[in-house]
Amino acid sequence: MVARIIDGKVVSADVKSKVKKAVERLKDRGVQPCLATVLAGDDPASATYVGSKQNDAKEVGIATRDHRLAATFKQSELVELVQLLNNDPEIHGILVQLPLPKQIDEFEIIAALSPLKDVDGLTPYNSGMLQSGMGLLKPCTPSGIMELFDYYKIDVAGMDAVVVNRSNLVGKPLALLLLERDATVTICHSKTKDLDEKLRNADLVVTAVGNRPRFTLTGSMIKEGSIVIDVGTARLDNKLVGDADFESVKQKASWVTPVPGGVGLMTRAMLLKNTVTAASIAREMSR
Repeated sequence: MVARIIDGKVVSADVKSKVKKAVERLKDRGVQPCLATVLAGDDPASATYVGSKQNDAKEVGIATRDHRLAATFKQSELVELVQLLNNDPEIHGILVQLPLPKQIDEFEIIAALSPLKDVDGLTPYNSGMLQSGMGLLKPCTPSGIMELFDYYKIDVAGMDAVVVNRSNLVGKPLALLLLERDATVTICHSKTKDLDEKLRNADLVVTAVGNRPRFTLTGSMIKEGSIVIDVGTARLDNKLVGDADFESVKQKASWVTPVPGGVGLMTRAMLLKNTVTAASIAREMSR
């Protein structure tokens, strides 16, 4: 068996096309969707991510407002900036790039975001709505994975799914979305016992470790015909790679996502979709 490729380039382009049309409809109704980005500190990777997201927004017609802050920025000043953005009717989505500098309490900043502008879907309110099955603005990576399943008509109902990640960004919200689709979900992490056994029994494996020296998913670790979604990113021999040893995994899996060209592109596309959703909600509330 050679796995079929779940192509993030194709699916993200489809999402972007739909977002662009939605932006045009909103503009026709007098609404210019706008995304505010907040970057604190001088981490080069974070700066690259924010720049990519701004370029994506421009591509589909979403306006952006860029806020670059010194690493010495104070907690109270960042909360004040968030409140200003919350209260600005011309801004529909707010993206605070994580991680924040060490002196900043990330939870307090995320909690200060208006849930209606929280395009990362991380506020306590949006997390609670997701848990209740009523989420509107959902975390981008998990919702991007579900979009991949929808595009390729992969039905996860009844599958035994193993998610190797327990973060608020990926593992926990993804588990909830998979449960909504009637999968049986096991979340694994660094303290999990018998991880190899759990992986070999899984119909669906989602791995998001991002540390190849510490963890590499190989073909011998998965079940014949399983689906592998690779969320991890790392540098190996100066190349961008995922958690999976792609060549060995694709010989055993039925479906697999590549890195690059897989889930990462979907994360960026879903941020655009969330921004348009937030703009649509704001328009309806102002009518």
